[in-house]
Amino acid sequence: MPASTSKSLRVAVLADSDTRWKWGSLTANRVSPAGSDIRLDGFLLRGRATPTARQLEEVGVRADSLREVTALEFLRELGKEDRVYDVVVLALVGGAVQAVLHGLSRAWEGRAKRPLVVTGYVGVVYEKLADGLLLRHGADLVLANSRQDADRFRAVYEGVGADAGSVTEVALPFLGGAAYAEHDPSERPGRPYTVVFAAQPSVPESRKDRTYLLDRLIGHARLHPDREVLLKLRSKPGEHTTHIEELPYQKLVQKADPPANFRLVYGHMGEVLDRTDLLVTISSTAALESLHRRIPTVVLSDLGVREALGNHHFVGSGCLASWDQLDDGYRPVPDPEWVARQGVAADGSYETAFDAARLRITELLAADKLPPLAPYYTPVTAPGYLPGILARHHLGPDGSPLPGAPAADREPSPVRQFVRRAARGAYRHGVQRVAPVIRRMGEL
Repeated sequence: MPASTSKSLRVAVLADSDTRWKWGSLTANRVSPAGSDIRLDGFLLRGRATPTARQLEEVGVRADSLREVTALEFLRELGKEDRVYDVVVLALVGGAVQAVLHGLSRAWEGRAKRPLVVTGYVGVVYEKLADGLLLRHGADLVLANSRQDADRFRAVYEGVGADAGSVTEVALPFLGGAAYAEHDPSERPGRPYTVVFAAQPSVPESRKDRTYLLDRLIGHARLHPDREVLLKLRSKPGEHTTHIEELPYQKLVQKADPPANFRLVYGHMGEVLDRTDLLVTISSTAALESLHRRIPTVVLSDLGVREALGNHHFVGSGCLASWDQLDDGYRPVPDPEWVARQGVAADGSYETAFDAARLRITELLAADKLPPLAPYYTPVTAPGYLPGILARHHLGPDGSPLPGAPAADREPSPVRQFVRRAARGAYRHGVQRVAPVIRRMGEL
């Protein structure tokens, strides 16, 4: 047999939620140079949103190894001389990215060669653009999921005098699936016309608004008994996602009386889209997945078109509509120019969307030496902001572990690991169960 021509590529992905693990692990595979034999080690940053086994299974991405870590444990692992990675993907919130960048800069100080560092956003960027971007500055590649985002990212970096060379245009890594071919429902025996509402954990927030959306979805099911109406949920009660969900739809449904053609569904979004004829949402990234597959897609305007909801991002898309319009049979027609600027690549160009990133990574991997990581924020440029961000992860202003930081220089003992798991469970219970009750009592 001929010798293998594939090049071994060792990748570490650090993620802090189920959605970011999905983005990070899929991105690692998408941007890896052609022909690479990837060894993927997953690290889950310990916190309130650390995904459960069920959530990881739903994502459907396999890693060669996977374990929970603190930021300090991750930095200690990456700082080992015998732990050599080619690429490190940081799939984290902005503050955590900034802390890890400073920690890695310190850990790799003086090294002749270091891994590449890649970061980006899990979906639509519709809030805290400057804040989130500057916290991600310093990575070798800051991935932009669309042409529009790439232009905005470069403008922010150049506007503050930071190097914008790291900004690299790609697309959302989880797009895919068969294109939707609309035809007469009578030609598909056994599968009714299916309407899917893609719920979001934190949008909208209030009980009133969430109850309104649920009532309208159930009302649509009653109005169209020949249709299957599905409420697609991100997590089960007690699980966390990227955002905290204080009023799960599962609880609200218990007080309703839905018809037989209404159901709650979980699972991989791509599998749900395989049977979807109309996707409805407030502002979920699922809308982009749906548009990529040319499925009729609606972004609801019932609660207004507002920055707080994120649906302002879809202004100009041709997808904004209300439940009244949908009940009357309205079908949206997306604007092709808007869709093209969002990296949706419904025209079939999706597979080439990652070529620029692959080329850039190939060039950097071939370099004899890489410059030190150089975030825009330093103790000089942001002396009143950066130290607090680093301290949340037990790092000092120079990126080194603070004195007395837990497990800064040793593996946690079995007892410490047990205590940590128990404390994390208590914290999650407090955030998910106790805090919402206290807040609601305060509103009485």
